[in-house]
Amino acid sequence: MSTAAAARRLLLTGTLLAIGSAMLFAAKGVVAKFIYARGMDYGTLVTLRGVLAVPLLWAWGWWQGALEPLGRAPPRALLAAAGAGLLCYCAGSLLDFWALSIIGASLERALLFSYPAMVVMAAAVQARRPPPPSVVFAVLATWVGIVLAVGGWHPEQLAANARGSLAVLTCAACYATYYMVSDRYTREIGSVPFTLSAMTAAGMGLVAWHVARHGGIEVPGDAGTWAWMSLMVVGCTVAPVLMMAEGVRRIGAQRSALVSTAGPPFTVLLSWLALDERLTAAQLAGTLLIVGGILGLDLARARARSRA
Repeated sequence: MSTAAAARRLLLTGTLLAIGSAMLFAAKGVVAKFIYARGMDYGTLVTLRGVLAVPLLWAWGWWQGALEPLGRAPPRALLAAAGAGLLCYCAGSLLDFWALSIIGASLERALLFSYPAMVVMAAAVQARRPPPPSVVFAVLATWVGIVLAVGGWHPEQLAANARGSLAVLTCAACYATYYMVSDRYTREIGSVPFTLSAMTAAGMGLVAWHVARHGGIEVPGDAGTWAWMSLMVVGCTVAPVLMMAEGVRRIGAQRSALVSTAGPPFTVLLSWLALDERLTAAQLAGTLLIVGGILGLDLARARARSRA
């Protein structure tokens, strides 16, 4: 196989992996809705998801040969990863899945997707330097989209969505913090050791939270609920994480980020087909503005890197 053909194949497979990852992540809210319909509460869902995902991620880490680097990692880096994991995948996930019990999956996905705009704003504050006009425009588009998506023009709709939307936006802020911490420490210890530390701490935190609140974890006994939980853990958590990691390895983080903008529109379509959720025209416009704003941010970052 020629070098050009090998490069095209690498680009194609990497893009397909990134698209598949975005689609699986986008299905999370819809799968959660079906699990809730079977009687499981959000806390049990999040805790089981975290606990069951950890062994699979450790198996992945072993397969990738990351356990030895993990043992050599500086304690401060591991503590930073654990703290980021507790914030994002413990506290953030609890807020996110609680919100999914009271708002639609389409709205949840669109709002959660706003985290890159938060990263950009936080970076500008840290650097004490305003971002370029194109980035400012993209961030403004994202926030206008958020206002439209939550029904900011309609008092009754805004009131109905306010609590759940605030919880998702807080989760997005947790995810933005995780991204910034991981961006610093994965350069030092690698992405796999960082992820393993973060997810393990999050799983332990979820178990502690659930036991303190409920005195134990009620494990579902019927096969149907376990089938949905398996889809949540494997299909909507572990598999997309691994697919995205492989996609990034093949085509780079920038292209993978651009491909991920397909996630929210896919959630809208899937929620309509599976749950009969219907967004208003203004909410659809808001979702498109959020996606367009994040796409603009990614393109602006790509141009900045090409000039560097």
